[in-house]
Amino acid sequence: MVAESLNDGVRIAQLLASELTGRQVGAFAEVSVENSVQDVEPTADGVRAYDVHHGGERVARVFVQPERARVEFETGLDAAREAAAERGMRTRPVAAEPPRLVVFVTDAAEVKRVVDAFDAALAGESE
Repeated sequence: MVAESLNDGVRIAQLLASELTGRQVGAFAEVSVENSVQDVEPTADGVRAYDVHHGGERVARVFVQPERARVEFETGLDAAREAAAERGMRTRPVAAEPPRLVVFVTDAAEVKRVVDAFDAALAGESE
């Protein structure tokens, strides 16, 4: 199942949405996927697939490209960066206002790792 879509950005984003909304324990009990684009078509630059909300506030946006997804965290940036780096994921800060952190999810096996970054970001959000 995963082998067929290992590097499919849309499928990676779908798996991530399922992981985020399926946990429903701890901070994840208040996580929701909002504003999803039905039948999203990936682009080379990336197109927004959905937003991730926690407690009614947007905490991240998920974009899809043909061979990967990327998460743009808007909160808990330091915690998310550290958690992603510890799990071997590529990150990039975005010097914008407000600042963001991009985490690249290049394969379906990295979905659980980026969920750990979400967990850290949500914990760091209240600090």
